[in-house]
Amino acid sequence: MDFLQLAASRQSDRAYDKARVVEPEKLERILEAARLAPSACNAQPWKFVVVTDPELSVKVGKAAAGLGMNKFAKDAPVHILIVEESMNVTSFLGAKIKDKYFPLIDIGIAASHIVLAAESEGLGSCILGWFDEKDIKKLTGIPANKRLLLDIAVGYPLKEKRKKLRKPKEKVISYNNY
Repeated sequence: MDFLQLAASRQSDRAYDKARVVEPEKLERILEAARLAPSACNAQPWKFVVVTDPELSVKVGKAAAGLGMNKFAKDAPVHILIVEESMNVTSFLGAKIKDKYFPLIDIGIAASHIVLAAESEGLGSCILGWFDEKDIKKLTGIPANKRLLLDIAVGYPLKEKRKKLRKPKEKVISYNNY
């Protein structure tokens, strides 16, 4: 698939076929795309905890549903949890000098790799930032002192593609000045 077609077709899917298992080879390619994502000073400040066990996946999905948010997550057969790890010395120094916290940027890039790779494999995905972090960490053995930043739900989507609503390019792109 052409990259622009891939980017245009990728959407946040919020309904998954509970009965359809994500093939391990597809999941491995998605995770390889995440592993290869660029990061500031090659720090790679992430660990991917992949939940594929059906019972655990439902529990993680339920922990992502709070205040009416993300109720669909319990139906996703896979959850890719992104845990923030330490940055290396050069990334740390650069972050201090430039007053930018590079691990958050890096993890956002890795998340984009994951969802685009999932789309290229014919899978749907949704990046979740709203979840019970303490509960998911307890369910998956993530140490209490680590930050769980994202839960990416992955599975076969039940719904058709919808029209993508984006601001016109004139509102978000300018050349040579603001």
